Amino acid sequence: KQDDKDSSTTLQTTEDKAGVQSEQGVQDISEELNRQLEDIINTYGSATEKEGPAKTKEPPENIEPLDNEDLDGDEVTEETEREHLSSGEPTTTKEPVSNKEQKLEKKILKGLGKEANVLMQNLNKLQTPEEKLDFLFKKYAELLDEHRTEQKKLKLLQKKQVQIQKEKDQLQSEHSRAVLARSKLESLCRELQRHNKTLKEETLQRAREEEEKRKEITSHFQTTLTDIQAQIEQQSERNMKLCQENTELAEKLKSIIDQYELREEHLDKIFKHRELQQKLVDAKLEQAQEMMKEAEERHKREKEYLLNQAAEWKLQAKVLKEQETVLQAQLTLYSGRFEEFQNTLTKSKEV
Repeated sequence: KQDDKDSSTTLQTTEDKAGVQSEQGVQDISEELNRQLEDIINTYGSATEKEGPAKTKEPPENIEPLDNEDLDGDEVTEETEREHLSSGEPTTTKEPVSNKEQKLEKKILKGLGKEANVLMQNLNKLQTPEEKLDFLFKKYAELLDEHRTEQKKLKLLQKKQVQIQKEKDQLQSEHSRAVLARSKLESLCRELQRHNKTLKEETLQRAREEEEKRKEITSHFQTTLTDIQAQIEQQSERNMKLCQENTELAEKLKSIIDQYELREEHLDKIFKHRELQQKLVDAKLEQAQEMMKEAEERHKREKEYLLNQAAEWKLQAKVLKEQETVLQAQLTLYSGRFEEFQNTLTKSKEV
């Protein structure tokens, strides 16, 4: 049984390890592809987002006023010419031009076109040179106004051209980025397709291997079941014997339990007897302790009495010593006087 279990566990562990390794490889590849896709989106998406608000933030075009210097110069020329006319200065008569000059003028007039012809016709209709000059001044003023308006339009068109060129460059850069992103995305798609194909093949191969392993495990499990059934049949008789032995052991255990209960009752009685003896001993001990206390108190009282008597005797001995010293002094005094008295007696007897 243990060998079968070990073999089945080893097979399961190897299958789990292989599945975990393959799943880790798939996760690593998918994470790498997702990271590349996020990098592409971040790089090209952020560029387009930055360029979009830049377009909106461009200031509107302002029409610049014409230069005052041109206007002042034109006004000065007109004023000078009018002053010359008003002052009545005689105009210098030009000499007749030659044939070559006339041909050149004709060529110039042909080059100018219909407007020049119309202008010449209008001038020919006028009689006096002053009228012709006024007509020329008016025509010059009209042409000057037209020239100024055309200059304004030209400046506006130049600004629009610059803006359109910027937008064109920006669109070209966006187009190049989009093409680059498209190429990268196509490469990623091809890589994903290849990866999906390999995953599909790996999953099919793994499914086949798992099916084969499952069949092997089922066959192995069937063989183990048959072995277990045979072992169960073999051990049925042994189990019957064990049941009989268990019943006998149960009866023996019951008898042992009864004996143990009787022993416990006997021990309880002994413990109770011992407790009574202990109580008696404790009572005797308390009585002896009380007697000891009384003896100690009596001894203390006797000791105090003896100490008091000893103190009194010491005082009496001290007093007696003092009296002894006094008596000895008196004795010496009396003995000296007695000796003097004897001496006087002896002297008196001799006389």
